[in-house]
Amino acid sequence: MSAALESLMREVPPTRPEARLFGGLIAFIGIGASGAAAFVVLSTAMIWLDTGFADWMVNTACYASLILPVYLLHRRYSFESDAPHGQALPRYMAVQAMALVLAALFSFLAHGLLAMPTLPASMLVIALTSGVNFMVLRSWAFARAQWGQTVPA
Repeated sequence: MSAALESLMREVPPTRPEARLFGGLIAFIGIGASGAAAFVVLSTAMIWLDTGFADWMVNTACYASLILPVYLLHRRYSFESDAPHGQALPRYMAVQAMALVLAALFSFLAHGLLAMPTLPASMLVIALTSGVNFMVLRSWAFARAQWGQTVPA
């Protein structure tokens, strides 16, 4: 590029990684909470419609129907990822499977070993599982995210 053209380009200050991490975490929590609320509303409505399917099957179908929209929202807003869907979506699904195992383990610890009351135990399970989920999604599933850094030309 010529010196004349370069002089016309303004310098874009890089985003601080800690600012991007905080913003991504806030988006992650908001999207997760919205997904959970959508699941409750959708599954309640579908069960109320009395489709003839067992309630557990309806719940499973409702949960499954929200996986892709929540994935897309996290990819775009929580992690600002440019990772190809062929890489990120299978990894996202693997992280969700891991989250189920972790939730079971954390529940066993909170309820079984620590004998915590239900509400605090549930809150602890959500916090621990979500925290691990966020870090694994950020560092692995959406690994090609730019995190506010400029890409060399």
